[in-house]
Amino acid sequence: MNYYLLVYGVYLPVTVLLTVWVARTLFTNGRTFLVDIFHGNEPLADSVNKLLLTGFYLINVGYATLTLRSTDEVHSYQQTVETLSVKLGTIILILGAMHFFNLYVFYKLRSRARDEARTYDFVVDK
Repeated sequence: MNYYLLVYGVYLPVTVLLTVWVARTLFTNGRTFLVDIFHGNEPLADSVNKLLLTGFYLINVGYATLTLRSTDEVHSYQQTVETLSVKLGTIILILGAMHFFNLYVFYKLRSRARDEARTYDFVVDK
């Protein structure tokens, strides 16, 4: 039996499903932050949200396909599971890191938008 095909057959679908799940979660819940950052401009927030989603897919699916090749010896079910755990664990860590990076970017953008709003309010009040 070719265990490499088993690794690939499990790795690709699981990676794509994880990527889609995380991306949809970020897309749905990130919209609120983007609308706030762009001062209620919903069309702009939706446009930026779609661009972020596209970039997220490209980076993660690209990395997953780059790491598809396995150089480890896979001659048993045990080695198949071990290879899959390393590959899927790496993808999960990368998805988590990208999630926290997106949260950090949203936080910084929101802070900047609030600072600009405060400056504008201060100038108007004078």
